[in-house]
Amino acid sequence: MYIEKSLMQYALDTRSSDPTPGGGSVSAYVATLGSALTSMVGGLTFGKKSFQDVAEETRVEMKKNAEELENLFNELAGIVDEDTTAFDKVMAAFKLPKDTEEEKTIRSLAIQEGYKEALEVPLKCAEKCYRVMEIQGVFAENGNVNAITDIGVGILLAYSGLEGALLNVTINLGSIKDEDYRKEVSSKVSILLSSAKNLKEKGLEIVYKRLEG
Repeated sequence: MYIEKSLMQYALDTRSSDPTPGGGSVSAYVATLGSALTSMVGGLTFGKKSFQDVAEETRVEMKKNAEELENLFNELAGIVDEDTTAFDKVMAAFKLPKDTEEEKTIRSLAIQEGYKEALEVPLKCAEKCYRVMEIQGVFAENGNVNAITDIGVGILLAYSGLEGALLNVTINLGSIKDEDYRKEVSSKVSILLSSAKNLKEKGLEIVYKRLEG
């Protein structure tokens, strides 16, 4: 499992000529780091005297979000490896026999189902990244100001993970023949990307304002 390897080994494996780990796995990994940095900011905020000046409702929200971040961290870390096998069914389908019309039909259907499954993994990754970004706003606004750059980097990483994952969704979507399915997923991609860009800009605006004091 790649997620169990050292940082250097993962980087070396990525640098190699093997197709895995590729962009999808790396996207999940950087998003995992983005969620981790956000959790760190929470840890550097909770219990501090300044945290008591934050509205109670916001404190409760931040604590609840911190718990959710633990789950998102684990889910994104899992996708680091899940993405490396997502394309296996497509490759297996291409190896199916195609000597008869029936075999060609079976093979074609298997390829299509493989592509759908392959894009579902990065799509799931993008959705997890988006949730991380939704959570990050309150930490940017109310987290320990001494860790404000950490939440800024976390925002950038979560966004990079999201857009990277959506690139992988899009390339697989180009091989799907089901027009209704393509339209449905394409719409999700557009909405996620547009909404994430807005979250990123709003989050970074808060970060820079707090940096300026």
